[in-house]
Amino acid sequence: MHSCKVIAMKALLLSEYRELELVEAPLPELAPDEILLQVEACGICGSDVHGYDGSSGRRIPPLIMGHEAAGVIAKVGSGVTDWGVGERVTFDSTLYCGSCPYCRRGEINLCDNRQVFGVSCKDYRRNGAFAEYLAIPARVLHRLPSELSFTEAAMIEAVSVALHAVSISKFRRGETALVLGAGMIGTLIVQALRVEGASHIFVVDPDKSRVDAAGKVGAHTPIHLGTDDTNSDVSGIVFQHYAQGVDHVFEAVGFGATVKTAINAVRKGGTVTLVGNIDPNVELPLQAVVTRQIRLQGSAASAGEYPRAIELLASKQIDVSSLISAVEPLSNGAAAFERLYRKEANLIKVILTPNVGNGD
Repeated sequence: MHSCKVIAMKALLLSEYRELELVEAPLPELAPDEILLQVEACGICGSDVHGYDGSSGRRIPPLIMGHEAAGVIAKVGSGVTDWGVGERVTFDSTLYCGSCPYCRRGEINLCDNRQVFGVSCKDYRRNGAFAEYLAIPARVLHRLPSELSFTEAAMIEAVSVALHAVSISKFRRGETALVLGAGMIGTLIVQALRVEGASHIFVVDPDKSRVDAAGKVGAHTPIHLGTDDTNSDVSGIVFQHYAQGVDHVFEAVGFGATVKTAINAVRKGGTVTLVGNIDPNVELPLQAVVTRQIRLQGSAASAGEYPRAIELLASKQIDVSSLISAVEPLSNGAAAFERLYRKEANLIKVILTPNVGNGD
């Protein structure tokens, strides 16, 4: 059992942009409906790296970032009855209110009062899980099966994002798909499509190692965007297999050029699901979208996919081991952020462990 008698904790504080410090912070105070989580693992998300340098505008310092986490309940609030000290849990990174019209429809990712752990913007500030402890409302908790390690559990949020994209696209078993981008989310979308029974999955990326890795976990045709001109026409390669184009394209990059590629490669009446969002504005080939009756579908975070993500990870139907590049103690957090910020080769996901030595 994990008890909580301390009054302070170690935390990785974004004190100013590009400045992370390991500090002593006060232990979070619990509201009646909250639990205190002893954090065992927390992944560094790409959005955290964009927040680190201020480019996203959603990590205004001072802030403790981190939202992809798992751990053990150290204490429960006075109003919590369904959870107990010592339980292994993760939590939905989206803190939804549960009562607005969107929440009542089950669209918790679109909650009018939505907050995200480890995010600070003009509307709200909520500290995250790059710390030894975190206070979390019980309504967003999920139990972890014993066969799922804390390190793997730190990937549940990313898996849920991929599952949500496939779900909202209305993909059907036996259909074909192209995934643009073989980073973490793109590779997880490939795995989600494989689980859902895609008949053919194409995946594209300029990084050959990422394309090859995506091929090992389910992509039938990995396409490396190299310097060779024959490899630069993604649509042409798709059309060699399917003259009309694929049923679905999942854009997991967020650039104008890849959005155009997505529209070019999908069949008439097909669906392009937009998951990446780096460029705030993109130029759209409007006539192609209208005359070919293409559906453009945005996909934001996840909405109820956590249980399925946990099930697929625990049963190894989705494998995240190849995506976890490094596991580091919280004390190495600043260095890990710099490595990701500099785009170190073959570095995809770094997991920070605030309580090193406690084990799984």
